[in-house]
Formats: sequence, C-alpha cells, structure tokens
Amino acid sequence: METIRQILANTKTIAMVGASPKSHRASNQVMHFLLAKGYNVIPVNPLKVGEQIHGREVVSSLADIKEPIDMVDIFRNSAEAGDIVDEAIAVHAKTVWMQLGVINEPAAEKALAAGLQVVMDRCPAIEIPRL
Repeated sequence: METIRQILANTKTIAMVGASPKSHRASNQVMHFLLAKGYNVIPVNPLKVGEQIHGREVVSSLADIKEPIDMVDIFRNSAEAGDIVDEAIAVHAKTVWMQLGVINEPAAEKALAAGLQVVMDRCPAIEIPRL
C-alpha cells in the first residue's frame, strides 16, 4: 500500500492508454476523476486521434507525448499490456499501472526489469480515496 501511496503522490502526468470518449466507459470516468484530482492526464487511443476527451487532445501512442510520463495507465486487455509496457519502457515512463482485470505477469516482470514501478489489477480512482 505504501508503494501505491508513493506512486500516486509522485505522479503528475498520466498517459491513459485506451481512454474512451464514451461517458459510460470506466476509462472515461477514471480520467475525469484523475483530472479533478489535479493530475495531467493525456488520453491515448489511435482510433480517436485529434478528438478531445474532457478537454484533452487524444494522441495515437506514448511516443506522441512530448512531455515526461510519470505513469502509463493501461485500460486495454491483458494480452495487449505487453506491447504497451514495451512502449512505456521506450519513452522512459516511471510507472506502469494495469487497471482492474488487466493481469500480465510477463509484462510486469519486463517493466520491473527495466526499472519501472508496476501496479497490476488495481484502479487509481479506487486507491486514491482509500489512501
């Protein structure tokens, strides 16, 4: 729990992979929550490039983000997490956060081996109020 507390305290910029403009989707609701908590959240969704979600322009990939990324929040299925972790390593992100139900042990091990912090099968919108 202390690791999660430190990650959330030290995170400023979050790249949300799988962000959705649909208000009923969990990624949309979590993005709204994180923005309200003062985080800089950048939506990543190659199918929605150029659109806006909660006033933030959607980018295609982590490589399109021009500022340092503290956390990559993964709202994709578990099988896709490995490729996203590879991207997170390439852009020197500090943390990979896999959402509820996103479990990929090889991807987590790869991220840890590259020096990233890893949180798996959790949601920051649940953890923040808990802390």
